[in-house]
Amino acid sequence: MASKPPPLRRTARNEQAATPAEDAVESVSQPARLDEAAFEPATLPPAEPRPPEEDEEELLIGADEELDEAEEHSGLMRLVYGFGSCGISLIVHLVGLVLLAYLTMPTHVRNAPALVEAMFDPRNEDDPVEFELDTEIQVSTEISAVSVSSSAMTGVAVGAQGTIGVPQLDQQVLKEAAAAAEVGQISIDHPLAGAPAFTQLIAAVPDKEFKGDPRAIIDNYEQAMDRIAQELMWMMEKGPVLVVWVFDQSGSMKDDQQEIRERINNVYLQLGLVGRNQAQFLETSIVSFGEGFTQHTRRPTSDINEIRAAIDEVPEDKSGKEYMCQAVGRAIATHREYAKRTNRQMALVLVSDESGEQEDNLQYLEATVAEAKAANCRIYVLGREAVFGYPYAHIRWRHPQTNEMHWLTINRGPETGFVEQLQIDGFRRRHDAFSSGFGPYEQTRLARESGGVFFMLPSVESNLVRGEKRKYELDIMRPYRPDLRNREEVLADRKKFPLRTMIWQCIYDLNPYQGPEIARQIEMRIHFSLQYDEFVRQARTEQVKARNYLVYLARVQKALEDAIQHRQQEADPRWQANFDLIYGQVIAYQARIWEYGAACEDFIRNPKTASPTKSPNLVLRHWTITTREKTLTEDSKPYIERAKALFDKVIENHPGTPWAQRADWERKRGFGVDFYADYDMPIIRPPGGVTVPVPKL
Repeated sequence: MASKPPPLRRTARNEQAATPAEDAVESVSQPARLDEAAFEPATLPPAEPRPPEEDEEELLIGADEELDEAEEHSGLMRLVYGFGSCGISLIVHLVGLVLLAYLTMPTHVRNAPALVEAMFDPRNEDDPVEFELDTEIQVSTEISAVSVSSSAMTGVAVGAQGTIGVPQLDQQVLKEAAAAAEVGQISIDHPLAGAPAFTQLIAAVPDKEFKGDPRAIIDNYEQAMDRIAQELMWMMEKGPVLVVWVFDQSGSMKDDQQEIRERINNVYLQLGLVGRNQAQFLETSIVSFGEGFTQHTRRPTSDINEIRAAIDEVPEDKSGKEYMCQAVGRAIATHREYAKRTNRQMALVLVSDESGEQEDNLQYLEATVAEAKAANCRIYVLGREAVFGYPYAHIRWRHPQTNEMHWLTINRGPETGFVEQLQIDGFRRRHDAFSSGFGPYEQTRLARESGGVFFMLPSVESNLVRGEKRKYELDIMRPYRPDLRNREEVLADRKKFPLRTMIWQCIYDLNPYQGPEIARQIEMRIHFSLQYDEFVRQARTEQVKARNYLVYLARVQKALEDAIQHRQQEADPRWQANFDLIYGQVIAYQARIWEYGAACEDFIRNPKTASPTKSPNLVLRHWTITTREKTLTEDSKPYIERAKALFDKVIENHPGTPWAQRADWERKRGFGVDFYADYDMPIIRPPGGVTVPVPKL
């Protein structure tokens, strides 16, 4: 008998499950390498009571005199003095009319509760909506090498390979969902149905205090430098300025650093500072960071040659670590006293193509925001667009000695404090780089809160895995802007919005990054052995996983459908789109996983053949999974049709957004599954061993 696994989620009745990122808001291990001794965020002194202005004193004195006078007279006498004879006559007539109306009023109406009392009776207020996702997922996780049968998929017994229960698509659930949609119970197909309550509309309105610009799209560094020059010019109209350039030491930034180095001189030219005493107007300091922190200018300087030489000194950090928030905070703290002593305004320009280490961001982001505010330092960021709802992007890199292709991970998002999209693509963890339309959360928050600007470079790196660039229109994206408040505030508000709580729970349940136990259950094999016997063993193992995975997806689908009423009451277009896309994906992924199991069985019964070489430089490496339009079974057809309809609605209701782009991609990638012969360069084992390490970006 197969043992039951622990549920995918940490659930407890009447308690919302927290993600590791949410736990980390309260406690995160401190990075060890970057010395934070010099980074002690300054605390702002409490505001002192402001003495009243002269006009205010006169108003206060006048109010006191009126109060004294009021104490000497009764309320009726004040009315008499204030109204005069005409006023008294008016009051007498009004009282008479009121008495006459009361005497002629029916008794049952006269004795009714007052309308004002009813309006403010707390018993008439809506009770807060409580939502609880308390479904235990108990399925088998026993994955053995025993060959099994998937005769239910193909209709033919395998015989000597053994038997096992196969995944079953719950057609009844789908039929009930479709029927409910027809009668209006599930109405996400009708975006105007179910108007949200007024109190929910108020609560869903994002923070309107836009201190800085969190989204300035530029075409290249030249445009960015022109904007920065303009920003510095505006600051210099008020007095001298100290600007601190903070460079990322990662290898992927070397070309960017050199381009900025060449354009620094143009900034000084535009400001009219070349050829005269520059120091009295603008001074510059250069620092860089990776796993550590380096000061490249001994003191702030106005010498353009010294500035260029300092940029040339920025090293390449091989660790792959970018303690960004801690470094920005330290850079401000290091220069804060100098700026104060020389009576200079402060500006900081951060140049980085990554969003930094997650543990560092969680621990130091808010401290860095506080440090910038205390120093009155504006932060300008030259960065990349965040990946849509996903923390990472991947760069292709082929090893020069072994010929092996690596996908190097870089931190490139998400655009929100917590992920709001599924972290899977239906078969395994995501590896795409879909554009979000916004910058990474940490960088955009730093710019916004400090009164600076986040400059978003739109270019896509040539080696970026599945990188697709879309330039979203500002007016279209404005209603979908991410919540840039403090993570703690976002987390505290979660319980007010049942739909958002449920979506976060579903994302967490299906997140392979939460731990190896979850990853083993929901990540399917993509590459299969060229040896038939080994292929059969691998395929049977994956069919067991597919059966379990379908159970998980069906439970998530049921939870989403139970929350349709909350979708109708959600006022924020961003969260409406989150729900609509995820709902379609969960149904689509069930169809693909079913077809995945059928494709494994089909290959076992009808093995494919391929030439061991494709050209003098390419050899057959794997049998690899791919998607296609053609399907192998009829069982998946209702799910496919429902998923297509839902994706079409996402495209229709959220046009010109990343949600529509992702829905279009999901629809076009096909729902059938097949194997293709995967050719690549042969792996080489150097006689002296591998001496070139795989880089960390």
